[in-house]
Amino acid sequence: MRVAGGKRRALLTVCLVLLAGCAGGIPGDQTPSQPVPSQGSPADGAAGSLEVHYINVGQSVSTLIVGPEGETMLVDTGHYNDDGEYVLRYLQRHDITRIDHLVTSHNDADHIGGNAAVIEYYETEAEGIGAVYDPGIASSSQTYAEYLDAVEEHDVTLYETRERDAIPFGDVDVDVLGPPDPYLENEARNENSIVLKLTHGETSFLLTGDAEDDQEEYLIDTYGTELRSTVLKAGHHGSASSSSEPFLGAVQPRAVVVSSAYDSQYGHPHEEVLERLSERSLPTYWTATHGDIVLVSDGNGVSVRTQRDAPTDPLALRDADPIAPGTTDPVAERARLGGDPVDDGSGSDGDATDDTGEETETTPTESGTALEVAAINADAEGDDRENLNDEYVVFENTGEEAIDLSGWTVEDEAGHSYAFPDGFTLAAGETVTLRTGSGTDTDTELYWGSGSPIWNNDGDTVMLSDDDGERVLEVSYE
Repeated sequence: MRVAGGKRRALLTVCLVLLAGCAGGIPGDQTPSQPVPSQGSPADGAAGSLEVHYINVGQSVSTLIVGPEGETMLVDTGHYNDDGEYVLRYLQRHDITRIDHLVTSHNDADHIGGNAAVIEYYETEAEGIGAVYDPGIASSSQTYAEYLDAVEEHDVTLYETRERDAIPFGDVDVDVLGPPDPYLENEARNENSIVLKLTHGETSFLLTGDAEDDQEEYLIDTYGTELRSTVLKAGHHGSASSSSEPFLGAVQPRAVVVSSAYDSQYGHPHEEVLERLSERSLPTYWTATHGDIVLVSDGNGVSVRTQRDAPTDPLALRDADPIAPGTTDPVAERARLGGDPVDDGSGSDGDATDDTGEETETTPTESGTALEVAAINADAEGDDRENLNDEYVVFENTGEEAIDLSGWTVEDEAGHSYAFPDGFTLAAGETVTLRTGSGTDTDTELYWGSGSPIWNNDGDTVMLSDDDGERVLEVSYE
């Protein structure tokens, strides 16, 4: 990392205009390379909880990260038109008294809108800013000028940050995967976003700023399987230019978060992206309908907590009502991504899931049902989309009496739902195979009737509810 000291003002240009979208950039001077003081290396293993807060800031983005020992990182600060108001209120509500690391993914006005206000507040009324990290490509906006003025006025350390840098964050690994050196695409700001991968034990989070197709291609070519992450924040607010099929294939996320406005003038998230996420049966959380999204990792699994219990099926995101930025409703757990229940000290553990692998064994639930998942084949032979009937779940009645499954439902983590036919009964000791595609139902074969894969090859949860809607079985695999 380069310390941007006396030359930081050279990043400014003489023309100062407001930028409302995520556009291209104007090159700035680079400063001599200097090392970042070492703050120690991460310890082996995972201890404590890592929190990743995707704040609902409308057509913008801001992510608060709180480490196991209380370290804090803020990535982006919202849109220029609210001057960081939503972000500051959120930080104050959560008793964040210091920002150890303030990261600017790139210098578009809808990502640095609150930078000046955040720096001003923490340097004058709270416990300060540890350091600011910036990709080093200038903007001509007044918002950018005010941000640099605040850095200079309060003498905050500013690092020009590039790939292969590492931001010290206690026991959590924070790897910087972008921007590259030299820059891509004539120093276009979106394509040279700071890209972060946070790793806590067996879980990981990928933050890609506004990276589009060229930077995604670079990341795939450079890092390959290193991109694999439990959760992906969709690039560029869910734009069609990001979250490409090859990139999703490289990351293989268990869930995706989109940050944009409900009535985005840019059409975010775009239908093409939602289709791609749907084809992979990826549960998707949208700040516009789920509100603030808080993911809590204990190093083994991730607890997903949102303000609203909105659909996570990518194609059903817009079926929910919007939730306004700044809404102070508390979050509640909605799902888990692998591992055992995550305990954050709140005393609310929710329902546990099992991580048992592709061949799955279960035990009777509290409801006393003898129905179990005998097998899961999530990865059909060949192209899943062309062989849907080779994707299936096998249910077995291990009891001594027949079970009437009329009205019982099967769901996945993305919210896809199948209802057993009226009058369908599974005899004692018998099995029934639920296939994803289409066919004629029999006593031993049932068909979901889906036109696309249901079960995520990289991990999912089979959830079974009885005709009263009570959850009686929940089995996860990886």
